[in-house]
Amino acid sequence: MNPWIAIGALALVGVLIPVGMMSVSALLRPSVPEDSKRATYESGEVPTGGTRIRFNIQYYMVALLFTIFDIETVLIFPWTVIYGSALEGGVALGPVLVPMLVFITVLVAGLAWAWHNGAVKWAKSARSESQVQAKR
Repeated sequence: MNPWIAIGALALVGVLIPVGMMSVSALLRPSVPEDSKRATYESGEVPTGGTRIRFNIQYYMVALLFTIFDIETVLIFPWTVIYGSALEGGVALGPVLVPMLVFITVLVAGLAWAWHNGAVKWAKSARSESQVQAKR
């Protein structure tokens, strides 16, 4: 049997199941149009203010840095397992260690750049500044 037939069948099933579920749901669900369903925040609370709220960019920077270093951790653990057995198999240390050192060096350089540009330095709020001055 050709393996592409199995892959095509799996792709077809992977598309038909969600489309079928959405079709059955569209046919069976009740339709009750209300203005409150179109509101920005639908939980029984009366929405106040606009939907455009300015968030501090540092939340995104912290999330981005966390994602980068989380991926680093995910890549380092398998590397230690694979190359640990390669060292036991007689491979020299240089070809095993150099790629990971380059990878870690690039990440440390990125962290140094982010640190230098103030991405990891949290901005002081006006309230915390007044509390610090009140303690003096």
